[in-house]
Amino acid sequence: MDAQTGKADDDDSAPSGYAAARLRLLQDEAQSGPPRRSALAGLTDDWLAELFTAGARELTGVSLVAVGGYGRGELSPRSDLDLLLLHDGSAGPGAIASLADCVWYPVWDLGLALDHSVRTPAEARKTAGEDLKVQLGLLDARHIAGDLGLTAGMRTAVLADWRNQAPKRLPELRDLCDERAERQGELQYLLEPDLKEARGGLRDATALRAVAASWLADAPREGLADARRRLLDVRDALHLATGRATDRLALQEQDQVAAGLGLLDADTLLRQVYEAARTVSYASDVTWREVGRVLKSRAVRPRLRAMLGGGSKPATERSPLAEGVVEQEGEAVLARAARPERDPVLPLRAAAAAAQAGLPLSLHAVRRMAAAARPLPTPWPAEAREQLVTLLGAGRPTVEVWEALEAEGLITRLLPDWERVRCRPQRNAVHTWTVDRHLVETAVRAAELTRRVGRPDLLLVAALLHDIGKGWPGDHSVAGEIIAKDVAARIGFDRADVAVVATLVRHHLLLIESATRRDLDDPATVRAVADAVGSVGTLELLHALTEADALATGPAAWSSWRGSLVTDLVKRVAAVLAGEDPGDGDGPAAAEPTAEQERLAVEAFRTGGPVLSLRAQTEAPADRDAEGTEAAPADPEPLGVELLIAVPDQPGVLPAVAGVLALHRLTVRTAELRALDLPAQMPGSVLLLDWRVAAEYGSLPQAARLRADLVRALDGSLDIAARLAERDAAYPRRRGTVAPPPRVTVAPAASRHATVIEVRAQDAPGLLHRIGRALETADVRVRSAHVSTLGANAVDAFYVTGAGGTPLPAADAAAVAGALEGALRG
Repeated sequence: MDAQTGKADDDDSAPSGYAAARLRLLQDEAQSGPPRRSALAGLTDDWLAELFTAGARELTGVSLVAVGGYGRGELSPRSDLDLLLLHDGSAGPGAIASLADCVWYPVWDLGLALDHSVRTPAEARKTAGEDLKVQLGLLDARHIAGDLGLTAGMRTAVLADWRNQAPKRLPELRDLCDERAERQGELQYLLEPDLKEARGGLRDATALRAVAASWLADAPREGLADARRRLLDVRDALHLATGRATDRLALQEQDQVAAGLGLLDADTLLRQVYEAARTVSYASDVTWREVGRVLKSRAVRPRLRAMLGGGSKPATERSPLAEGVVEQEGEAVLARAARPERDPVLPLRAAAAAAQAGLPLSLHAVRRMAAAARPLPTPWPAEAREQLVTLLGAGRPTVEVWEALEAEGLITRLLPDWERVRCRPQRNAVHTWTVDRHLVETAVRAAELTRRVGRPDLLLVAALLHDIGKGWPGDHSVAGEIIAKDVAARIGFDRADVAVVATLVRHHLLLIESATRRDLDDPATVRAVADAVGSVGTLELLHALTEADALATGPAAWSSWRGSLVTDLVKRVAAVLAGEDPGDGDGPAAAEPTAEQERLAVEAFRTGGPVLSLRAQTEAPADRDAEGTEAAPADPEPLGVELLIAVPDQPGVLPAVAGVLALHRLTVRTAELRALDLPAQMPGSVLLLDWRVAAEYGSLPQAARLRADLVRALDGSLDIAARLAERDAAYPRRRGTVAPPPRVTVAPAASRHATVIEVRAQDAPGLLHRIGRALETADVRVRSAHVSTLGANAVDAFYVTGAGGTPLPAADAAAVAGALEGALRG
């Protein structure tokens, strides 16, 4: 017996009885999803009703009400209990407080989260009128125990208030949704999404219910209930996996959550979450557009009636946009004479017209076309291909129109291969979007560059298809080339154009990888790119596609520095394709040093020690508009500081410089190392290091202090490795997501004059120092280096030779790569 309640411990009305029954329910693998949420709500209802009844005794005019998610009967394993104790004011404050204690304290004793309030119906209505979140919770009020008439009366009054105040409260609700989206991001693109707060999540689904309750507008219902159910199921599995009341689907929890839902893996889980979020987001867009249209119509109608003398309702104005497409009330809709069942090009024509006009496609129009339009013949007629290119070339408005087509299945009907990339996650922090959205974003970016190319149609289609192979196993560029050939032929391009599109897709990473990871002064680099591209026209297209792809990837993927390297490479390749020789074939042609570099090299030779120059890079590069003329400067890029160092050629320069920078907490964003030959009267050579660095925090160190430490590092009096180890021990790094292991490879046939060692690893303080030490230990000479940091990833290439200045034998090169990888893993 329980000493306080006098009830048996297994009585379900006692806390221990409810807790045991709750635990049994949550551990029952045969019951999940909506049935379990409903059963958990019912079990909780029964327990709370008994607590309420025992505490109320002779009281009248009181009731216990569930609100919010609990009011909807949707209790996840760790959900809060949102409760309202309602009373009519007839009982004294002490009696009401005693009743509240009888309900609240057992809930707290079990460790359940409780959001509670005690109000009269008038107080509830007043609070709802002042606090939108309270009003949203009361819209889902559900009676648990006590005076049913009291609950019903309050609920009726709150709903009436909501409907009467809808013209004022709905814009407020939309602002609330927009603010939350700005703060939390879009659920359909996040690698660690908040299932509740992010745009397209459970909060937005609740907001759509509130809009429907206003009777002012309604959301598209097809698929919405299933999407909401899927998000709730994932949240249930997340609560069970973590044992916490969390809505954030963290990376480390995703495999366990996927297993709990019986899914193949975490990617399958994310894809289902993204699909659900996309459904909710699209429904939100359509609903809020309809709310705006209705509110605008209500505001305008009285003035029109006054102008017309109270006559009949004026006809809605319709302006033609294209054959079978008109504008009406801010949307692109089908003309009355449109016949989608006889016009297979109509979906593309309507989409292109809407995007070019900057208008959304109406929900009714998209659904009618999805239901009635016949499939296009293969190959497509010329008009269909032109309309697709027009849609892709519309820029930013393309995104909303594309999403409308995709929501009703029209995109996968037009491009069946799209299904494999739809909602596909990209587990790379550099990427902002899912694969499908990235492809559309690349087309949007490419639309800004169409004036730079002679075949903008090929550029736009290649932009849309460049990552289409990511839905298949293996190298996505190789798979994508095959798919692109098929798609380009299906949409009606001739054989020559199909070949160009396929080449662009196959080599869409060639320019950026060659420019940032290869020695541009090596003729082999330029010749390899020229052989792959084949013509100046294709090179022109590939240049634009490279920029569009990088800009659509994320802020870490493109900068003026990368742009300048790609432009330099393109100029050299164009010269080769025009018949010029990139070099004499005996070795990399030495680039002409700048006056500053030459001055530092001469001073380093004369002093016999390191000389450096530290110069801030604060000016933004001038943008160029579509015609190639300079435009106003953009916002300054965080280029950091340019650090030029000249050192007489000697072993250990790379690890010494990198170590000194790490000791001073300078992050290396890019780095170039090469040897400069001095004039004949100065025998020998000088190593020139051109770095872009930025302080992790605080201010930059003085150049004199950097030089002093570099002198000590080179003569061995400064033990950099020991100093870095001491700092790591004193300031252990915070735990975060587990990074993939480093990978070191030998690039085959990348240069005739050196062996190219490629390193891909998680960026970390001292990484370049460790690489340099490992290469020194391997007794190879770094002829040149090309280092870049892309988000959290270091992508480096080192041109190394043996003691005789020649490339390493294959076995030796593999051994060096293996030793370097082992050093980085250790």
